[in-house]
Amino acid sequence: MQSSDSASLIASNDQIATGPFSDGRTQVKYGDPQRVAGSCRLAIVVSRFNQEITLALLKGSQLAVDNFKVPAEHLEVVWVPGAFELPVVARQLAKSNKYDAIVCLGAVIRGETGHYDFVAGQAAEGIARTATECGVPIILGVLTTDNFSQARERAGGTKGNKGYEAIESALEMVDVMGQIKEL
Repeated sequence: MQSSDSASLIASNDQIATGPFSDGRTQVKYGDPQRVAGSCRLAIVVSRFNQEITLALLKGSQLAVDNFKVPAEHLEVVWVPGAFELPVVARQLAKSNKYDAIVCLGAVIRGETGHYDFVAGQAAEGIARTATECGVPIILGVLTTDNFSQARERAGGTKGNKGYEAIESALEMVDVMGQIKEL
């Protein structure tokens, strides 16, 4: 049960957008995918490994692109062998200055060896490092699951589609980054 004090700390999106500042300081609002979708240039980097899953993630991404009305000519899809290769291609795309955001899609499924931990960790770390070094939003849309069934659930099954969510996150980040530039 929440106390009245902790309940008052929970804010609605409107409260977040307007901020708690009464002295006129500027606060960046939360990102709105609709605000930037029509002009946003996106790249999606997709791992071929576990392709049944990554194709489903890509379908979810394409659905989001269509729903948010990102122009087809503003989208590039690049395939790489596996999740480990996602960061280097994301870096190259970010350094090209052609894209407002990059989405990395992959699926790393636990096996009988420690390979899973190495690949998943290095992919996530490489994507995060590239985003911070290049200043371009790079979204981690890499599933890390214990089995194929869990991956399927998150690639268009009962748990939604993380590919769709990755595009939505990319658009939100582009909007936030644009607001920061205007401060």
